[in-house]
Amino acid sequence: MKRLFDIDPWKVKTSTFQPEDKRLQESLTSIGNGYMGMRGNFEEGYSGDTHEGTYLAGVWYPDKTRVGWWKNGYPDYFGKVINAMNIIQVGITVDGHQVDLAKDTFRDFYLESDMKTGVLTRRFVWTSEDKATEIQFVFTRFLSIVDKEMAVIQVKAEVLKGQPEISLKPGLDNQVHNEDANYEEMFWEQVSENVAPASVTVRTIKNNFGIEQFTVTGLMLNDVTGLELSGSEVANLQAFETYTGRVSEGDTVVLTKYVAMVTSRDVEPAEQEAKATALAEAAKAKGFEKMLAENVGAWEVRWQKADVKIVGDDEAQQGLRFNLYGLFSTYYGEDDRLNVGPKGFTGEKYGGATYWDTEAFIVPMYLAVADPEVTRNLLQYRHNQLDNAYVNAGKQGLAGALYPMVTFTGIECHNEWEITFMEIHRNAAITHAIYNYTKYTGDESYRVNDGLDVLVGTARFWADRVHYSKHAGKYMMHGVTGPNEYENNVNNNFHTNRMAAWSLAYTLETLKGADDSKVKELAVTEEEKEKWQAVIDNMYYPYDEELGVYVQHDTFLDKDLMPVSDLDASDLPLNQNWSWDKILRSPFIKQADVLQSIYYLRDQFTLEEKERNFDFYEPMTVHESSLSPSIHAIIAAELGREEKAVELYARTARLDLDNYNNDTEDGLHITSMSGAWLSIVEGFAGMYVTDEMLTFKPFLPKQWEAYDFKINYRGRLVDVHVDKEGVRLTIEEGESMEVKLFDEIVMISDTITKALQ
Repeated sequence: MKRLFDIDPWKVKTSTFQPEDKRLQESLTSIGNGYMGMRGNFEEGYSGDTHEGTYLAGVWYPDKTRVGWWKNGYPDYFGKVINAMNIIQVGITVDGHQVDLAKDTFRDFYLESDMKTGVLTRRFVWTSEDKATEIQFVFTRFLSIVDKEMAVIQVKAEVLKGQPEISLKPGLDNQVHNEDANYEEMFWEQVSENVAPASVTVRTIKNNFGIEQFTVTGLMLNDVTGLELSGSEVANLQAFETYTGRVSEGDTVVLTKYVAMVTSRDVEPAEQEAKATALAEAAKAKGFEKMLAENVGAWEVRWQKADVKIVGDDEAQQGLRFNLYGLFSTYYGEDDRLNVGPKGFTGEKYGGATYWDTEAFIVPMYLAVADPEVTRNLLQYRHNQLDNAYVNAGKQGLAGALYPMVTFTGIECHNEWEITFMEIHRNAAITHAIYNYTKYTGDESYRVNDGLDVLVGTARFWADRVHYSKHAGKYMMHGVTGPNEYENNVNNNFHTNRMAAWSLAYTLETLKGADDSKVKELAVTEEEKEKWQAVIDNMYYPYDEELGVYVQHDTFLDKDLMPVSDLDASDLPLNQNWSWDKILRSPFIKQADVLQSIYYLRDQFTLEEKERNFDFYEPMTVHESSLSPSIHAIIAAELGREEKAVELYARTARLDLDNYNNDTEDGLHITSMSGAWLSIVEGFAGMYVTDEMLTFKPFLPKQWEAYDFKINYRGRLVDVHVDKEGVRLTIEEGESMEVKLFDEIVMISDTITKALQ
């Protein structure tokens, strides 16, 4: 663990600067608006170790992956989120000296990311080498969630001592590289640069895979007081303006930079300059204060629906809000062409834009904290890519649709064979998301229309991927990787087999309720349905009678089983200290695997089954996937293991803030950020939908005084408040409804209260 920032319910803030942890600081102070985002880099530049990163949603590049051991069916390319134009840049010189915190003397440093308003602020007092000059610099930055293409950066310089000449040099700089580029390869080529207004237009370089080239235009308008324009320049992929003047002691100069970013995803290249100009001019006409007020107001609306209030534990409160803020900065459902990237706008690791994480971990939260259209757009994203899912399966020589592990277009673009070929349980996550949406909203329209296209496509894949073992008289799946990626190429992973059979059953159930015309359109035959039912009835599940647990895969019990507590602390995290071979041979589990099925299908397992499997697998789990703690916290809460549930909540809520896995400097773990919310709402509050009814079984962590959250449920806004006195349910909007509270069905017309059990 490493904690850089102070504890505050609404802010990530610090009064110290730690150069050795600069990259970690940059990740933790990243900002985004769903359309673009960037790491918490310094506007004036920094010559020390840093990872400058700006990213645009949906803009990517298909990088080369072909190697000597190429295999049939292997992806043609590795999709990469690419580093885009540096739009925050404001170079600063004082009496000809370039301000650089890696080298200079400064004091009163302060850095703050305000999660309530979406504003990043930094300040420090800079001192000249001869001590004759002191200047306080204040930087304010936000990305508008009202005008998505707009970034606003403001720099204030107040002279505290001396009469220096100050130059501010705002710029647009596309001389950027990915950290994971091959041999410093540049993914951008020049289209044009203009002086007035200052703009840069670039295009992704050509590729050999038929993927479109993206064109991007950045354009800036600057509003400056106290300095005069002293020069403009354009160079290769860059455009700058320079403002210079001598500033007296006690005076302040202010530069406000309005940057419009438009891409060929929305605007044709020939029209981008005019569009960007109009956007920037409109923003400048509004001015800084109005742009800021609009942004703060829009964030307030989001928080009113989604905030979880925790009383008595500011660490837990900060962690929860940090995760919600990270998710909402990455995705809020406005564009069904987009999905939630594993690093969002905070880094380049993992490359691709879409993993199974979205359906497994993010959909359940968005269903409750945002309008149903947000989740429906996530489902539609997958339907839009169904044709390419059929291509993926065909490349493996299989029928049906195989959704990719990593993708931008629906075509698999992951470059690890044990994931690409084997981690096929992702198909079931897509099916389960449709189930979750339907169960939660009560809206059957997606399931029996576009959803059924997806269900049938994935069912056909499962039916072809299984094989029948005459020896065992069972259907099996060999050569798979389950959620526990610390085991590859195993036979009969319980989770994969269980979810495949469940997916087939859900598809058959859906077909019964679909229009005959839809079934006819999909050409589902009786023979197919009979095969699917045979697989359901005869699927093989590894099980140990003596232990009473479902076995993770056929040979898992042959390992030298031991708990994580037997390891030396220096061994952890395993993925940074052990060879991959040693990890694969060990019994240690990266994340929920058997327990993932129990979470998905919690009403299909008895409490005793859940208890035996949790007690067996959790002690061997190292939680080195960011997705792991929340699932275990939810199950622990259901089992009454309150201390364990709270421990694992802290791990998921503060995974990045406390750098639990020593990897946050690469970027935040965006797709696991719903875990904190899930741990409280589905775990501590015991919320679940069963029999067309919300159910709650809340408990209050001992160190908390209270917690409170709101959920959108079938046209209602429900407030759930839990404190030492009990639980209070209030319908703030919408009609009365029945809920199940501690296994008792009660009617909520306005507010009901009940003591904790």
